[in-house]
Amino acid sequence: MVLKTFGWSFAVTALGLVAAVFYGGWTAFGIVAILSILEISLSFDNAVVNAGILKKMSAFWQKIFLTVGILIAVFGMRLVFPVVIVAVSASMGPIEAVDLALTDKDRYQQLVTDAHPSIAAFGGMFLLMIFLDFLFEDRDIKWLGWLERPLAKLGKVDMLSVCIALIVLLISSMTFATHAHQHGGTHADKAETVLISGIAGLITYMIVGGLSGFFEDRLEEQEEREHEAEEEAERAGKPRSAVVLAGKAAFFMFLYLEVLDASFSFDGVIGAFAITNDIVLMALGLGIGAMYVRSLTVYLVRQGTLDDYVYLEHGAHYAIGALSVILLVTIQYQINEIITGLVGVVLIGWSFWSSVRRNKALAAAEGTADSDEKTEVSSGV
Repeated sequence: MVLKTFGWSFAVTALGLVAAVFYGGWTAFGIVAILSILEISLSFDNAVVNAGILKKMSAFWQKIFLTVGILIAVFGMRLVFPVVIVAVSASMGPIEAVDLALTDKDRYQQLVTDAHPSIAAFGGMFLLMIFLDFLFEDRDIKWLGWLERPLAKLGKVDMLSVCIALIVLLISSMTFATHAHQHGGTHADKAETVLISGIAGLITYMIVGGLSGFFEDRLEEQEEREHEAEEEAERAGKPRSAVVLAGKAAFFMFLYLEVLDASFSFDGVIGAFAITNDIVLMALGLGIGAMYVRSLTVYLVRQGTLDDYVYLEHGAHYAIGALSVILLVTIQYQINEIITGLVGVVLIGWSFWSSVRRNKALAAAEGTADSDEKTEVSSGV
């Protein structure tokens, strides 16, 4: 099972590390290995959240996520995205941007760093909306009940998530503008860019999330009809295969997953510049890490881990909330990538430990109930 799920990840790791040695020797090998670990540690929460969505999709679309999706994740976000940032921010063509990335790495890194506020605003708002919608939803299983119960009641207020997100964005852009003004106004014009980028992130979430939610509801209705048709066919002696005709529903859920992955990868791409400004090594290292995140997502789905450890999804969403705040803070202040990675790991580790304790408590309660039932039976006899 492990080899089947992680086979491609192992193969890509071997090829990536060999390519690194040929490209830049053992130093490059070490940088690619470090970048891979950075990406995995920063994106573990991504895998948990992805698994929660992916388990609703058919095996076909899970395979698409692991194949076509990984091409988008590796080549799109880890290779093309940094080049697009430079091309847009420096008003140059994509070929010029690639040439700059290969020939003048310091200048290339500077242009990406200059574009960071708008990237952080977009990604921060997208992730913040995911967290707020999760937080304000009334669900049967609650992890931090003292916090989630009152927030679920507040969630009944329409558009509350959007209002809070816009307030946070407004505060972020105003803080950025004030700080820039106090330091000579060199970045004052970027405060408007932060605001626009944040609104773009919010709109992207509402469009993609709204469409995926709409088609997910359609998919559930379609599954019910398929199930009824199967039962009728079986009663008539004509069994039919259970094929979920996902169509638009699966496509928009896939699209939602890709946008989600893109938002998660912002911190990894930006953080990678703290280690290297070589675009080739960056693509190799982050690409290897992205493969493991994808494989881990599929593994969690197939093993039913989220069903066994019910608080994992909660922990991952709290990690998303923390990451969104960190991204918005990095618009103005620098935060070490180690802190970013540790926050997610700690929250998911805590939720896993809470899930284990819950499972033990339920098992103990069932054992006690069985023991009492046996005692009653023997007393009756």
